[in-house]
Amino acid sequence: MEFLFLLFLGKPMWMWLLFITLVIALLAFDLGVLHKDGNHEIGVAESLKLSAMYIALGLSFAGFVYWQMGWEPTAHYLTAFVVEKTLAMDNVFVIALIFTFFAVPRAYQHRVLFWGILGVIVLRGIMIGLGATIVASYSWVLYIFAVFLIFTGIKMMFVGEGEHDIANNPVLKFIKRRFRVTEELHGNSFFVQKPDAGGKMVRYATPLFIALILIEIADLVFAVDSVPAVFTITTDPYIVYTSNIFAILGLRALYFALAAILHRFAYLKYALSLLLVFIGSKIFIADIMGWEKFPPSWSLGITFAILAAGVIFSLWKTKDDKAEVVKPAE
Repeated sequence: MEFLFLLFLGKPMWMWLLFITLVIALLAFDLGVLHKDGNHEIGVAESLKLSAMYIALGLSFAGFVYWQMGWEPTAHYLTAFVVEKTLAMDNVFVIALIFTFFAVPRAYQHRVLFWGILGVIVLRGIMIGLGATIVASYSWVLYIFAVFLIFTGIKMMFVGEGEHDIANNPVLKFIKRRFRVTEELHGNSFFVQKPDAGGKMVRYATPLFIALILIEIADLVFAVDSVPAVFTITTDPYIVYTSNIFAILGLRALYFALAAILHRFAYLKYALSLLLVFIGSKIFIADIMGWEKFPPSWSLGITFAILAAGVIFSLWKTKDDKAEVVKPAE
């Protein structure tokens, strides 16, 4: 059993295995118990209950971090968890557009999001592992991350995001040129057997599978912002990875509640932009003040304050607004 105490990315192997086992157990419980029929349609009430469960588990994991690592890593974990959870709001909007474009019924959306999270767990792990290796060898990369976050935050504040034109997405066009894709859904299947022009039975991908691919790519795009943001909070790969995955695990459940009320958070982007500028500037503030690092408790408190102000202002500003309905493409 000595291998359990071998260090992997700075932490004993048993800590990594414990977290991975917990994630697998949650996914098995989700698929095998909550949604064993495969076509279960998640309502808003169920979505909120599941979201509360995942948030509670994510926050509870902070207790384990405190037990094993102390207060400072715990503050880093909580800050990273909150930041990642909030940055995922834009991801929810893009997911909603993808499902709307392909006219995916709510009963099939959970299946796409479930398999999507498996890809996210692997892809985020690769990105964080590479990031940790680079930062360990070249610490000055953190300054590049910081400048990138400041630039992204300022751009988000003053530049419009533009429209997400899924129909002209280059990935979608490439897939349709290179692979056989059905025009219509076939239940909750990702692939189906159909005759080609010569009558031979061949495998076709369905729009449900294409939606899955686009959602995975969307997460990679958003990870370009979120992963550097967490690395500027802490360079501990264990904190970076666990906070990322716990935040994303609950995103699937939260999606079904948020998709209907995203218009109420129309002004949250200004709080997010300010948050990115703050996170990016911490390393420079610490240098100017002669600190070894920006105080974790201050970072956590300021993060909560910015986001709370953004949520309250957005809800107040949009209290009389109605949701915009995006119609599926013809």
